[in-house]
Amino acid sequence: MLKKSKLLERRQNLRETLVGLAEKTIAKTGVHSLRARPLADSAACAVGMIYQVFADLDALILAVNERTLDTLDTVLEKAGEKPGPRPEDAIACLTRLALTYLDFAAESGPRWRALFDHRMENDRPAPDWYAEKRRQMFRHVEAPLKTLLPELTSTKRGHLARTLFSAVHGVVVLGLEEKLGSIPLPQLRQQLTTIVQAMARGLTAAA
Repeated sequence: MLKKSKLLERRQNLRETLVGLAEKTIAKTGVHSLRARPLADSAACAVGMIYQVFADLDALILAVNERTLDTLDTVLEKAGEKPGPRPEDAIACLTRLALTYLDFAAESGPRWRALFDHRMENDRPAPDWYAEKRRQMFRHVEAPLKTLLPELTSTKRGHLARTLFSAVHGVVVLGLEEKLGSIPLPQLRQQLTTIVQAMARGLTAAA
């Protein structure tokens, strides 16, 4: 029993080491640079040991992305605290959430991009637990939407939250990736504020 416990402890320790090293690699050179051999060398283990802890590199990358999503969830949770009972409060909350997302993306760089750049081998779908963790991001948008549009059903509110999140994400990607030219971060923040507030006010006017 003791021997089994020790083996489990070593396995868990190796897992944490591998996730930490993979996270550093992704943060430095991007998700597509992650390779088993250099990772094993850094962890001072055999390549085969990686696959005793993770089914494949996809599983390891998802473990790194899980850390990133947890950190993002925490900062969005803080930004969305106590949105207030008035429509103006809800609009201000949606603006804070959008700007917080932009700042997180700008600061996290390759770790944030790994959430969207990574594709499972052979186009396999992501596991259910990971898909659910990503969906949890939308709940931060749903809370102010409930104040802004109280007549919406929970299903429609969920769909709208996803759409708004996707719209903000698109602006952030285009801005940070400079796909439409270089935009200084302060200017991008101003543009995002204008867009989010215009969308929010448009929704209330259409209700």
